[in-house]
Amino acid sequence: MLAFFGRILANKKNDLLDEKIPMKKFLIVGLGNIGPKYENTRHNIGFKVLDHFASKEDLVFTPARLGDITTYKLKGRTFLFLKPSTFMNLSGKAVYYWLEKEKIPLENVLIITDDLNLPFGTIRIKTKGSDGGHNGLKDIQAQLGTTNYNRFRFGIDNEFGRKNQIDFVLGEWEPEEATQLQERLNLSIEVIKSFALAGITNTMNLFNGK
Repeated sequence: MLAFFGRILANKKNDLLDEKIPMKKFLIVGLGNIGPKYENTRHNIGFKVLDHFASKEDLVFTPARLGDITTYKLKGRTFLFLKPSTFMNLSGKAVYYWLEKEKIPLENVLIITDDLNLPFGTIRIKTKGSDGGHNGLKDIQAQLGTTNYNRFRFGIDNEFGRKNQIDFVLGEWEPEEATQLQERLNLSIEVIKSFALAGITNTMNLFNGK
């Protein structure tokens, strides 16, 4: 009799181990423009951050609807990384599609974008705010119908001197910036992990201004 109940308990234990524990999903979106001509431009820092993360974790982006995607799992969380293929000004279409398709709540989205109003490499995480004149954020706001979504702003500075703003934003990093970029990209990986593991508030407290 004891052996019989022992087998029942063992079977129940195995059933529990076989159950798939639901994982929390997060949509991490890097903003940028597709094509080699934009690859190393300041405006493409969103793509750059996700590509750097992928290189560190041996992830491979694959073409999908409205963008290139890859997934990463860490401590019960699933990260869906998205690089929209819609060009910057229509980024919202891709964000909205993947949020709906994967049934990811809005509070679990993080948009990575460049920011002219921050010194080079400065990190600023926010839970809401205006588009600040950024066309990618403007379209996301229009598609989602709200300004209340998490964004990770990466400072690109505004020292464009005699250049106009568009040429500066779509220009490539200066040699000194390119040298310092590696450390900033490594820190950006920690920001993304913290967002999913520790939450947006803790992440803001830990990384804002760094």
